[in-house]
Amino acid sequence: MFTGIVEGLGRVKRLTMKGADAVLEIEAGINLEEAALGDSIAVNGACLTVTAKDKNTFQADVSAETLSRTTLKLLKAGHQVNLEKSLRVGGFVGGHFVLGHVDATGRILSQTQKSGSLILAIEMNDDIARYIVEKGSVAIDGISLTVNKLEKSRFYVNIIPHTAANTTLPLKKEGDPVNIETDILGKYVEKLMQTKQGIDRDFLAKHGFA
Repeated sequence: MFTGIVEGLGRVKRLTMKGADAVLEIEAGINLEEAALGDSIAVNGACLTVTAKDKNTFQADVSAETLSRTTLKLLKAGHQVNLEKSLRVGGFVGGHFVLGHVDATGRILSQTQKSGSLILAIEMNDDIARYIVEKGSVAIDGISLTVNKLEKSRFYVNIIPHTAANTTLPLKKEGDPVNIETDILGKYVEKLMQTKQGIDRDFLAKHGFA
């Protein structure tokens, strides 16, 4: 579990393919002292498990599933990535609850400067469009952002100067792919709506919501 508040940037040392899977090695721009083997670190929004580490670098296995659903397969030595260690119980949630389970990739359609902020238009596929809600939360490359405006196949997010200064988004160009994780709340509401019983007061009470 993460919050979408990027702690720092990392630099890819290498991505080594192992059959259909891969091993990713990253020089971390965050403190790894508290990160133990088996802990989770979000890399551009994808939850990965630390399999080896030293003071400044860590390695993580990347499954074929993760490679197929994310932009991690495109990483090369020297690329910068957003990093966030997993949320500790009792920790401050500055963004929103992010699982690190990327739903799909999108594409940056445009970048528009407005005052001190950068407005990104991001193209999404139909599979996730129903989970994107205007003024709702979305994670882009692991960054917790608010959907400012929603259209049929695209949505817009506002990047404030602080976010631009501390993430990889300013390095992106029009046409570049990004990882998208939609808000978990919408997925569970949809699942509950599909139950045979349906949602009524008794159902909500039974499951602790009323």
